[in-house]
Amino acid sequence: MTSTIAVTRWIPDEALKVLAEAGEVKVSRADRPLTPDELREFVRGASAIVGMLQDRIDGAVADAAGPRLKVVANVAVGYDNLDVAALAGRGITVTNTPGVLTDATADLAFGLILAVTRRLGEGERLLRSRTPWSFHLGFLLGSSVQDKTLGIVGLGQIGQAVARRALGFGMRIVYSGRSRAAEDVEKALGAEYVPFEELLANSDVVSLHCPLTPETRHLIDADALRSMKPGAYLINTTRGPVVHEAALADALEAGEIAGAGLDVFEAEPEVEPRLLDRENVVLTPHLGSATVETRTAMAVLAAENVASVLTGGNPLTEVRP
Repeated sequence: MTSTIAVTRWIPDEALKVLAEAGEVKVSRADRPLTPDELREFVRGASAIVGMLQDRIDGAVADAAGPRLKVVANVAVGYDNLDVAALAGRGITVTNTPGVLTDATADLAFGLILAVTRRLGEGERLLRSRTPWSFHLGFLLGSSVQDKTLGIVGLGQIGQAVARRALGFGMRIVYSGRSRAAEDVEKALGAEYVPFEELLANSDVVSLHCPLTPETRHLIDADALRSMKPGAYLINTTRGPVVHEAALADALEAGEIAGAGLDVFEAEPEVEPRLLDRENVVLTPHLGSATVETRTAMAVLAAENVASVLTGGNPLTEVRP
């Protein structure tokens, strides 16, 4: 019997070609995330599901797909949208797409650092509004990153890539996380492992690169923000709910930190309204992996995972409970 592969949203042709060699491919025609009911209906009878980070794929979705479902391929590194334990308990292989988006996301993270510290968004908005201006020594002064401390929360592949970029700008690196990095990694980056509380208190820029787990949800809350330096900046390119957005808006209004750069949001695609009106906040719509090369590589890796499993092979990048 031919395998059916359900793809929940558009993916590049390069990935579709890989999938077509492993089964019959159907792609959702909705130009939006499917509702839970729509998702369960769409995957009925599927042998594989290729899903996006907005798709909540759990036991109910697996049961709706039926007993033929063998693999769920998440086109993302993070997999907080999947109930991995429930899927694995039903004998379903789960995969993600690590590695291929490391540099693109790190580029975006450091772009946000420069944009918010140098007030690039404010400058562009001023010009686009045709507001009269003239150069003078006090005009739109920002903050230099040279000789400043970058605190990285989660020194995984993306965190390390951000640290490498920061070294080129003369920044000092400290980091915290669930576990300490290998000694050779610390040495190459000149990175110092410190407790989370110390990182908050001493960093001029705090950049988040930890996965979203029950422990990291609202890791950056009102207390954490009050612990940061008044002149510090917060950068989030990992998952929105790691930051309590309302608390962030409160902290910015109170002048507890200097600014923020956000690529991800707590209730994506919605954004805390008070952040939209602040000049000292740079906002981008989840663009961390948004290059042609990276998004194509993500989709192809997901497709290769599906093709391998459906043809009796091992997954390339399996997620285990």
